[in-house]
Amino acid sequence: MTTALCPGSYDPPTNGHIDVIRRAAAIFDRVLVSVVENPSKSPLFTTTERIELFRASLADVSNVEYTVFSGLLVDHVADQGIDVVVKGLRTSSDFDYELQMAQMNASLRGMETVFIPTSPVWSFVSSTLVREVARLGGSVEELVPAPVAAALKEKLS
Repeated sequence: MTTALCPGSYDPPTNGHIDVIRRAAAIFDRVLVSVVENPSKSPLFTTTERIELFRASLADVSNVEYTVFSGLLVDHVADQGIDVVVKGLRTSSDFDYELQMAQMNASLRGMETVFIPTSPVWSFVSSTLVREVARLGGSVEELVPAPVAAALKEKLS
């Protein structure tokens, strides 16, 4: 049984995140979505809220589970008994950064990373842009799952 981990801040989860996680779930036996807790950031949603948004958005995918972590990814991977880390790529700059991280993680612990390119329809979507558009009153319904759009509307009203 192969377990893949999809780490990220996911503040909030976007359709691009959902796309990559669904595709990872079709490839691997078990997918663990790990929401990063970063005390240096001021997230819009708590880690618990982000996990609940994923649960609502991926309720039809049976092999996805959720956890929260902070610290080094390689330590979390070792603690969870993960076989491979999955990273979504939107742009070439994502690739440059993620390749460097994958090589560092491989050198630290022999951790394997698999890259899944985001579908082109979502390549421009980022959580940062979604938050900004939502804060300024713009529509994000086409960029995020329905439960996330509702939560953004409630949180920012």
